[in-house]
Amino acid sequence: MAIKDDYKNNIKPYQPKPPYVKNCLKAFLVGGIICAIGEGLMKFYIHYFDFTEKNAGNPTVATLILLSAILTGLGIYDRLGQFAGAGSAVPVTGFANSMTSAAMEHRSEGIVLGVATNMFKLAGSVIVFGVVAAYVVGLIRYTFKVFM
Repeated sequence: MAIKDDYKNNIKPYQPKPPYVKNCLKAFLVGGIICAIGEGLMKFYIHYFDFTEKNAGNPTVATLILLSAILTGLGIYDRLGQFAGAGSAVPVTGFANSMTSAAMEHRSEGIVLGVATNMFKLAGSVIVFGVVAAYVVGLIRYTFKVFM
């Protein structure tokens, strides 16, 4: 254990300092641009297709997912992710990128055992977390509603 600690202390002065501010700024700007594109798409659907503001969200998200999948297939979204870090991973486009990448990576194994299985390994955990989180939030809301 002491050797491990000595090694960590010895290499510390030689490790480069991560550019936290620069990385945060890039993530903020790219995530903001993705969200601004989403807002523009939403206004497009409201103006040209007469969606209400409430109903325009669904086609907007679907369009962002489609664009993300296409850009992932072309290799563009991965380069964007390397540049922006979490800024490209946080919006719904990051989830679409993850699923598309998993599907593309395992396509040689076939559609069912390769693409579908590996794509839904990722999606399954996200969906389960979403359902459980919604249940917990619903219980908390119900508790406050009953007792207040």
